[in-house]
Amino acid sequence: MPEQTGQYFLAISITSIFSVIADFGITSVITREIAKDEMQARSLVSNAISLKIILTITAVAVTLIASYFLHYGSTIQFLIFLASLVLVLDAFQVFFYGILRGFQSLEFESLGVFVGMLTTALFGGFILWFYPSLPLLVVALVLGSFVNVIVSLIHVARHMGWNVLIPSLNKKDLSWLLKAAFPFALAAIFVKIYSYVDTIFISKFLDPASLGFYAIAYKFTYAFQFLPMAFVAALYPGMSALVDKDPNALEAVLSRSMWYVAVISAPIVFGLYAIASEVVQLAGPEYVSATVVLQVLIFVLIPIFLDFPIGSLLNASNRQSIKTTIMGVTMIINVFLNAILIPRIGIIGAAYASLFSFLFMFLVGFYFIRSVIPNFSHWGLLKTLLPIYTSGIIMLMAVLILKPILGWIFVIPVGGVIYLFFLLFLGVFTESDKSFFKFKRHRV
Repeated sequence: MPEQTGQYFLAISITSIFSVIADFGITSVITREIAKDEMQARSLVSNAISLKIILTITAVAVTLIASYFLHYGSTIQFLIFLASLVLVLDAFQVFFYGILRGFQSLEFESLGVFVGMLTTALFGGFILWFYPSLPLLVVALVLGSFVNVIVSLIHVARHMGWNVLIPSLNKKDLSWLLKAAFPFALAAIFVKIYSYVDTIFISKFLDPASLGFYAIAYKFTYAFQFLPMAFVAALYPGMSALVDKDPNALEAVLSRSMWYVAVISAPIVFGLYAIASEVVQLAGPEYVSATVVLQVLIFVLIPIFLDFPIGSLLNASNRQSIKTTIMGVTMIINVFLNAILIPRIGIIGAAYASLFSFLFMFLVGFYFIRSVIPNFSHWGLLKTLLPIYTSGIIMLMAVLILKPILGWIFVIPVGGVIYLFFLLFLGVFTESDKSFFKFKRHRV
C-alpha cells in the first residue's frame, strides 16, 4: 500500500543521505590516484581503510541521532536502524570496487552487482509473496550488500594481497587523503541533499500516502541511473589517465561518451513518458496518482545522463572544486524550490524542483568544459545531440498513437524499432559505427 511504501522509502532515504559521511569522497580519490600511478596503491588503500572505519561508525551514529530529532515514529526509526547495516556494507563495497576501478578491473564489479541485486530481488520477492514485512524487505537489501562486500573484498585481496586490508595510520598520508577527498565529499553531500531533501519535505508537509506515490515515480526514474553510472565507472579512470597525456584523445572520449548517454537516455525518457500510467500501476491500481509525477520527473534523466561525462571530466582533471561549486548551487536551488512548491502544489512540486535543478547543473557544467578542453565546440556537440532527441520525440508521438491499438506492452518494441530507424535516417550513426556493428555481426 502507498502508506507502507512511503515508510520504506523514507527509511532508505534517510540512511542514503548520511551514507556520504562514510565515504567522504575517499573512493573517488583512490580510483583517480591508482589510475594515475599503481605503485602508490598499497599505501593509499591501507590508510584509506582506517579512515573508512572511523567515518562509517560516525555515519551510523549521525543517522540514528537524526532519525530521533526528526521525530519519526518507532516503526520508521527501527527501519532506519536496519538500513544502517546497508550503509555500513555499502560503504566498504563501494570503496573496494573503487580500488578495482583504479586498476580498470571492472568485470568483478559487474559480477558482484549482478549477484547482489539478484539476491535482493529473490529474497525481497519471496518476502513480498509469502510474508510481507517492511523490516524483512530491508534485510533483503542487507543480504544483497553483503554479497557485494564479499565479492569486492576477495578480488581486492587477490589483486593486492590480504595484507593491504590491514589498516594503517600514517599521519601524512591521512592528512593528504582528507584534503584531496574534501571537494569530492562536499560534492557528495550536495548530491545527497538535493537527491533526498524532497523526501524529507514530503514526509513533513504531506501524508504518508503522498510519499508512497512519489516513491514509485522516483524509483522508476532514478533506477535507470545505473546505465550512465556503469559507463562512468570505466570512463572516469580512463579520463584520469588521458588528462595530462593526450588532450585530443580526451576530447574525443568526452564527445563520444556524450553521444552514448544521449542515445541511451532518449528512448528511456520519451518511452516511459508515453506509458507512465501503465508502468506505475504495475505496483497496483492505487498508484495511478503517480502518473503525472513520473511524466515530469522522468525528464530529469536527460540532464543527469549528459552531466555524468562532464562531471567525470572535471573531477579527472583536478577541477573538482568547479564541480563541487556547481553542485552546491544546485543544492540551494533544489532545497529552495522544494520548500516553496511542495506545500503549495504537493508532490508534483518536488518533480518540478528536481527538473529545474538538474537542468541548471548540466548547463553550467556544459559551460565549463572549455576550462579543461579550450578548443571544445559546444555547438558541434549540440548538433550531434539534436537528431538523437528528435528521434526520441518522433518515437514518443508514434507510441502515443499506436498504444490504444497495440496495447502498451506490444508498443514498446515497436517504439524501439521506430527510434532506431530515425537514428539511422537522421544520420546519428556514422560510417564507423555501421562498420563496427557489421564487424561484430561477422564475428558472431
